[in-house]
Amino acid sequence: MRLLLIIPAFNEQAALGPLLQEIKALPPPEGVAVEAVVVDDGSSDRTQDVARANGARVLRLCRNLGIGGAVQAGIQLAHREKYDAAVQMDGDGQHPPAELVHLLGAAKNGEDLVVGTRYREGTAGFRSTVMRRLGSSWLRGILRLVTRKRFTDPTSGFRLYGPRALALFSDTYPYDFPEPESLAVARAAGLTVTEVSVTMRERQGGTSSISGYTSIYYMFKVTVAVLLAYLRTNRRRFETRDAE
Repeated sequence: MRLLLIIPAFNEQAALGPLLQEIKALPPPEGVAVEAVVVDDGSSDRTQDVARANGARVLRLCRNLGIGGAVQAGIQLAHREKYDAAVQMDGDGQHPPAELVHLLGAAKNGEDLVVGTRYREGTAGFRSTVMRRLGSSWLRGILRLVTRKRFTDPTSGFRLYGPRALALFSDTYPYDFPEPESLAVARAAGLTVTEVSVTMRERQGGTSSISGYTSIYYMFKVTVAVLLAYLRTNRRRFETRDAE
């Protein structure tokens, strides 16, 4: 199994080096060949240099596209080069490489999209701020209403994409609020989605773009985006079937 680790990074020079060293030190899972690509989303710091110095492949975007554009660039690379699966993990060090084994375990059962959750009972580690947890709770309700499936951590960016998910998201991937929107898109497209418990930690460097009152505005926009993403994908599936 060829597995590509997709690490979107924007000005993550502080956290990226230690993360890549962790990945290199990780014993390779049995039967899995792991490679890493850092998608440098137009960073103005030394993110690209740090990635190369630690032996990672670098895909440098010509300008800042945001997390959705960076992740899709990595997914397109994985799909084009025929990797069996890809794992998205943050460049800020929140996602411990040692937790990869849990995502891979679920993927072996044939799941198309596997999401690492920090909110299941008994899961340890960092659980984000109070405002973010409240926002996540709201999104859980919206996604359950729209997709008829329960998600406990809809904003988690620690996830594994199987072949069908790579094919889908190589063609279309949400740009504004990719984590919750992509769950709606995957369900509308008929993909199987599951969650597995993982331990996360606080970001090891850099700053978040969502904080304070920005979180309230984010929640309003992402609610609308999730609804539209599900409806658009469902409509496209219907039109495709009708054309056949």
